[in-house]
Order: sequence, then C-alpha cells, then structure tokens
Amino acid sequence: MARPFLTARWESLLLLNYACPPERLAPLVPAGTELDLWQGEALVSVVGFLFQDTRLLGVPVPFHRHFEEVNLRFYVRREVGGETRRAVAFVRELVPRRAIATVARVVYNEPYRTVPMSHDVRLDAEAGGTVAYHWRHRGERYTLRGRAEGPAALAAPGTEAAFITEHYWGYTAQRDGGTLEYEVVHPSWRLWTLDEAAFEGPPASLYGDAFADVLAGPPRSAVLAVGSDVAVHIGRRIDERPGR
Repeated sequence: MARPFLTARWESLLLLNYACPPERLAPLVPAGTELDLWQGEALVSVVGFLFQDTRLLGVPVPFHRHFEEVNLRFYVRREVGGETRRAVAFVRELVPRRAIATVARVVYNEPYRTVPMSHDVRLDAEAGGTVAYHWRHRGERYTLRGRAEGPAALAAPGTEAAFITEHYWGYTAQRDGGTLEYEVVHPSWRLWTLDEAAFEGPPASLYGDAFADVLAGPPRSAVLAVGSDVAVHIGRRIDERPGR
C-alpha cells in the first residue's frame, strides 16, 4: 500500500446522528456514488473529535499537530469489481487552523472552514466521562456534547452504531464535476451508545436551510468512540463526471 498522505490519532469521536430526507442530500452526492441507507433511511452525522500527532507524509507540521475538528457528514457507497466501498462525504468541515483547511481544500477539495474552537474532554475508556466541543461561527456559539458511562465496547455487527462507524472510504466532488476517492485506514473502534448528547446552536447559519429542521431536534442516536491511529491515503480520481 502506498505511503499515506496523512497520519494521526483520532480521539474522543462524538457522533450525533439524524434522519434526513434523501432529496436534501441528492445534490451533494459525488458522481459515481449513491446514498448508503440505513434500513431505508438516509442519515447525517454531526461529528466532533480530536486530531493528535498529525503528520503529512510522515512529517509533523509545527503548531498543527493537535487540534479539533467538527464536521457534518453523510453516507455513500460505490461498487468496485464486486466490492462495496462504504464511505462518507461531507457537507461542512470545521477546524481551528487555517493551514489545515487550506491543505484539505487544495488536495481533496473538501469543504473546510476555519473557526475558533475549543474542547473539554474528560474521558476514560473503562469508566466513561464527558466530551464537549465548542466553536463560534458568524458571532453564534455552538456546542456538541455527550456523556458516557461504563466501559467502551466494540459495536455489534448489524447495528446502527456499526453502520455509522464502519466506513473506510471517502468521496469528494471536484470542481469540474468529477469525484476523488480516498481510503481511510483504522481498526474498529470501542465505543459507547449514549443516552445523553446534544448539538446546540443555530444550524441554518452553519449548514444552510436544507439542514435547519433536520438538526433542530434531538438526535435519533448518538455514539462516542475512543478512537485510534488512522491513515488517510492520497486521493485518486474515479472519473465519473456527469455525461461521461
């Protein structure tokens, strides 16, 4: 396997999941992929987590090794030679470092923005704890938070928690209508299914009117993953532009 473009450790991944009308997501689905549905429903997830020990092509970047990210993502799939590549695509990704956002936009055309961010993580894999991510956008305050109890465990196969966390590919629409495909390598995560979790802040200002009502209420489910080392590989075009 080729040397990864980015390596890091992702920690304390908080994922709040919402049902979304498929027609809201259809314009965002990268060419050559289709929505990956959970029991007939399209889902979106607001995800907050920590990047630790971030390296580009094996080289640590000064002052950019440890930072937060919050993203809004949805789920797609692509059939390749009898293999189903289950993947994520992004509506918006937020980080506190301008250089990180710039690299992601240039290399992958990912929809990154830079905003002030902070976090409060008090978590133990055997005892649980609390996680909160905070940021500001256009003068508004936002928080993503959750509470876990007891030890984390691997998700049971066939559950919604497994569906949400077991995606190992990413697809990104390109400016010319094509699609970039990249692989994300990590082990299965130990996690908690949460009863207490919330996304706070005006969603329309951040994600647009299409997601305002989707994210306005409580999530249908929430999970918190301990995390692991990850490797994100360089993207390759699948050349599935409309009309080809």
